[in-house]
Amino acid sequence: MPSAADGAAAPFRLAVLASGRGSNLQALIDAQRAGRLPIEIVLVASDKAQAQALRRAEDAGIATLALDPKGYASRAAFDADLFARVAEYEPALIVLAGFMRILDPAALAPWVGRIVNIHPSLLPKYRGLHTHRRALEAGDAVHGASVHFVTAELDGGPVVAQAEIPVHAGDSADGLAERLLAREHRLLVAAIALIAAGRVALADDGVRYDGTPLAAPLRLADDGTLAPPA
Repeated sequence: MPSAADGAAAPFRLAVLASGRGSNLQALIDAQRAGRLPIEIVLVASDKAQAQALRRAEDAGIATLALDPKGYASRAAFDADLFARVAEYEPALIVLAGFMRILDPAALAPWVGRIVNIHPSLLPKYRGLHTHRRALEAGDAVHGASVHFVTAELDGGPVVAQAEIPVHAGDSADGLAERLLAREHRLLVAAIALIAAGRVALADDGVRYDGTPLAAPLRLADDGTLAPPA
């Protein structure tokens, strides 16, 4: 991997927080290995010691951290310690990839603009849990996923990019979730690539893309690239 001393930019340092199976983490690892994503994942941290995401990280030779929330006096104390430990790895960006906790605002505040989440709905629709079931119950014709900057408002931060899929007659919540997953992976990789390249950033006036405020989230094309909606 080239270093800054070689005259090339050092890889963009990423920390990933995950609570579950880590399929979005694996998408990032695979894209990095394939040379499609100039990042270095420096840490994968979890609130669950048995999370499959940690095993994926170990298999890839990535440092891991597991902290048990039950060992802390409060959610705020857990989050403060978690983010202090993450900070030791000096990531340029933190990615929440299935991290199933609401973050304490004080712990989050220093990272605003440097932390993103992938959420399985077309935000602002269906913040929180059970997004696929809620989309079906609402009779939506289109469902999808969003990458957004994280703020103290649950799933309410400025949206960077979205991917859409049609809802089919007879879809179940599990089937819809599984069909969305491949698009979700491509969305996350494409969004992180733009952030790592400095093309997407959070500013006082919202998300900026190539220096211009985004009027609407970027959309994932069939070729895996992101562009403003037509």
